Amino acid sequence: MSELVSVLPASQIAAPQRRRWWHRLLRSPAALVGGTLLLLVLAMALSAPWVFPGDPLDMVTEPFVRPGVDAAHLLGSDMLGRDLLSGIFHGARMSLLIAVVSTLLALVLGMSGGVLAGYYGGRIDALLMRVTEFFQTIPAFLFALAIVAVVQPSLLTIALAIGVTSWPSLARLVRAEVLKLRYSDMVQASAALGASDLRIMLRDILPNTLTPILVSTSLMVATAILTESSLAFLGLGDPNSVSWGNMVGAGREVIRTDWYITTLPGIAIVVTVLALNLLGDGLAAVLDPRDQK
Repeated sequence: MSELVSVLPASQIAAPQRRRWWHRLLRSPAALVGGTLLLLVLAMALSAPWVFPGDPLDMVTEPFVRPGVDAAHLLGSDMLGRDLLSGIFHGARMSLLIAVVSTLLALVLGMSGGVLAGYYGGRIDALLMRVTEFFQTIPAFLFALAIVAVVQPSLLTIALAIGVTSWPSLARLVRAEVLKLRYSDMVQASAALGASDLRIMLRDILPNTLTPILVSTSLMVATAILTESSLAFLGLGDPNSVSWGNMVGAGREVIRTDWYITTLPGIAIVVTVLALNLLGDGLAAVLDPRDQK
């Protein structure tokens, strides 16, 4: 029986454990709060075209309308007469889109580099780790700032800049996990049965590294949202689209007299980042192999 289990795909072995983890996730306060808040933000992003069908950059009312004064514009307007509530709903779409695209790019680069370095070792490992160290010698935000400053700021270039500078830490994490599994009985059994390196990496190794990757992914999305907001605050956001960072940056000049223009989208950023961090903490606690029951 032990020989049979050793050659089964990791996805089949881990299926009952995944079901237990799902039930524990639903009982985790941090994961529940974070997941609920994140679902609300996703609902805002998905419903924006129907709730606010117009262009959020259109000037629809008088400038500097304060929250609660005009029933048609519940959160007021900015210095150009743009509706803040519409901007927050549509800004959720842009901020999450940039964060998701940049995180996917970082996942592809980080997982590929980490798996190859950990599995093959030797010169490949040394080369990939030197590349990783080079990227880590430059602060990620300054690196992204330099990239966006050189090219024309747009949603694509901002997402690419954030993704290219976010993968090194994930690559090191994946490499460490792969090194633990490289000479395990499961991998050796698959190799003895004639499985190719690609099959072993995809079927045996990667499924067993998903726990730290999932936790890291939630934190990477939160970091990407903060990075995009910081770039937009410095005037390096996409001027043709609305995002929370653009809204915060646009209102910084009148923050002393009309604080709500900056504060309201800032609260949206804080809530979203808090949700992702709570969800990451919940995943870390639930998927911790030392606390499985």
